[in-house]
This record gives sequence, structure tokens and C-alpha cells, in this order.
Amino acid sequence: MKGGAPVPGRAPGTGRAGRIAGRVLTRALPLGPAVALLLLFLAGPIAYCAYIAFTDLQLTGQAHASFVGFDNFRTAFGDDAFLNAVWLTLVFTVLSSLVGQNTLGLALASLMRRASKPVRTLTGGIVITAWVLPEVVAGFLLYAFFRREGTLNAILDGLHLPTQNWLFTLPILAVSFANVWRGTAFSMLVYSAALDEIPQEITEAAEVDGAGGWRRMWHITLPMIRRSIGTNLMLNTLQTLSVFGLIWVMTRGGPGDRSQTLPLFMYEQAFQKSMIGYGTAVALLLLLVGSLFSLVYLRLLRTEV
Repeated sequence: MKGGAPVPGRAPGTGRAGRIAGRVLTRALPLGPAVALLLLFLAGPIAYCAYIAFTDLQLTGQAHASFVGFDNFRTAFGDDAFLNAVWLTLVFTVLSSLVGQNTLGLALASLMRRASKPVRTLTGGIVITAWVLPEVVAGFLLYAFFRREGTLNAILDGLHLPTQNWLFTLPILAVSFANVWRGTAFSMLVYSAALDEIPQEITEAAEVDGAGGWRRMWHITLPMIRRSIGTNLMLNTLQTLSVFGLIWVMTRGGPGDRSQTLPLFMYEQAFQKSMIGYGTAVALLLLLVGSLFSLVYLRLLRTEV
């Protein structure tokens, strides 16, 4: 073939480029149904919500919604109730996810490796039972535990210690503890699997060199399960940011707005005050917060020790 003349008997577009395109199409074809479902049930609703967030759509008393641009977002950042919800969401996430579930899950996983089989079975059963309970059921159980006439005050009264109405005096701490109680099992399972992957020879060599338990944990265990820590933190954080039923059952965001996190604030604005556009704008901001957390964790996962 000279001067770029086509080869006789070969259709244009065939050859090496055509074979590559065929292989790409063959590999992508099985993904087609999954991509279509994601576009229909995930990307589509998100795009519609993004449109609603820029309108003044209401549930009642309105014939047509109007495009208002960034007014809903400006209203949110100028609303003290919204800023309070953001602060409480961060407190709730840090206490119950980053500190509570993560630390307690790792501690339980480490202790259960050294415990006897009956202790492991009993502890694992109790922790996992709290995890598989429906959120509403767990909320009622913890409400009964923290209320003025509840189990916690009965125990404190039996020990002759002062009691109080925990859901009134420390509501955000009460719901944070409830989320730790319910969600620690996931972290425990993740860290149990990660610890089982650590070669026993490395731990034994550190013990021979005189490294104590805390030094082995800091210099050997934590670096070797770094990726599991990052994955667990990301999944726990995203789950905690969306907690609604547990807090709603226990305090309904009260007293006042002292335990009103962003999901409850969004529900109040959208469905109790009928401001769908404003509530959807808050939902998009919550989605943005979750995305920022995810980007940070993914960045940490890509960073080599």
C-alpha cells in the first residue's frame, strides 16, 4: 500500500483500530444495564434535586415554582439554625464515628483476638445484635435507657450517684452514644478481618525485641491496617452523616434545636415547613460535606506510608 491507498477487499475503519474498538465495546457491553440503572435511579434523582434546590418549590400554597438561583444557599448560610445544625452534625460525626465507633471497634477486635472462644462468641453476638436492630428499634431502646425514669438513672440511683434527664441536659452526647452502641459492630468486623491479615511472625519478632503492647500497636499494627482504617472511617462517616431515625426517635432534634443535625433540619424545612426548594438545597450541602470527607479519605488511602 502506497500513498495511504486502502487495501483492496478491506472495508474502511477496519484493521487494528477496528479491533481495539471491538474489544472495548465487548468489554463495556456487560456494564450497559448497570450504567443505565445508575443513570435512571441515582444520577437522575440527584440531577432533579439539584434543579429543585435552585427553585422556591413548596408543598402547599403554590401553583408554579420559580427559579431563584442561589437564594436558597444564601439563606442557609445566613440562617443561625442551619449553622447550628452544621456544628451539631460535625460534633455528632466526630464523637460517634471518628472517635467512638472507630476506636471502640479497633479495641474490641484487638481484645477478642486474645479472648477465649466463649468470650468471643458472647461479645460478638451482643455487639452484632445491636448492629442488626432496625434504627427505630434501637432508638426506642436508647430512649428508654437515657430518659429520666430510664435504666441509666436507675443504675446511678442504686449506686447513690446523682441522676439527671440526659436527653434534656446532654442530648447530642446521648444520641452520639446511641450511634456508637448501634454501629460499632461494623468497625469491629472490619478490624477483625484486617488484624487476621497481619503475619504472626512480625508480631512475635517485635515481642522478642522487647516491644510492648502499645509500641506494637503504634509501630506495627496501625501502619499495616492503614487502608482498612481509611475505608472504615469513610464508610462510617458517610453513614453517620445520614443518621435520621435514631435521633428523631430519641429527641426529635430537641430540646429546642440542641440535637438537630442536618438531616433533621432538612426534614423540618422541607416537610414540616413545606419549603421543598430550601430543604433540597440543604440536602445538596449535606451531600457536598459527605463528598469532601470521601475525597479526604480517598486521598489518605492513595498515600503510601
